[in-house]
Amino acid sequence: MVRRAPDDWTLVPPGDAALTRRIKAGGACWVVQERKGRRTFSRGVWAPADRVAAIRSALAVERADPAHERKLAAAAARRERAQGEYVVEFRQAVLRFLDFPLQHHDLAEDLAQRVASHATPVGSGTVARTRRIPVERRAEAAVIAWLRHQTSAYDDMHIPRIKGRRRETRRMLAERSRELLDRYRSGRGNDEADCPLRSALT
Repeated sequence: MVRRAPDDWTLVPPGDAALTRRIKAGGACWVVQERKGRRTFSRGVWAPADRVAAIRSALAVERADPAHERKLAAAAARRERAQGEYVVEFRQAVLRFLDFPLQHHDLAEDLAQRVASHATPVGSGTVARTRRIPVERRAEAAVIAWLRHQTSAYDDMHIPRIKGRRRETRRMLAERSRELLDRYRSGRGNDEADCPLRSALT
């Protein structure tokens, strides 16, 4: 069903979180979202134009106050510290999942660093950014995903658009990745040049 917004309403595009929060808290509004695959994207909020204008004016006054800039700077510093701490925590979780013996210590460190660098940036949309599962499971999923893209031809595969086929392919590649990791865990890591893990890291 297509709904038409009242004539005295206006669409506020996404991008200003403070404005959007106040509009939603201030009364009637319509949230516009678009579903693409498993992800949902915001396309803005419809609300009465006079209320939007009043909220924008109030925000402009607040943002012109020097105290507002100091508050933003302090919040950014807190986020940066939290992000740094999470990267360290996640990298350690990756190392625990790898559980490589001492003879493969350097390789494990290199792999953990690359997985963490890829998976932890804010806004990356990777499994490492979710809080719905423990960090140990995030680390495991991130390692398997990194190996899928770096040690197989997954990115160039032509996978038929049949329900369940892509999931089946990913499961098969995950099994291969786990077998590869198990070889290193048992100390039987392949030192030959054609080892897919070593090739990916070099």
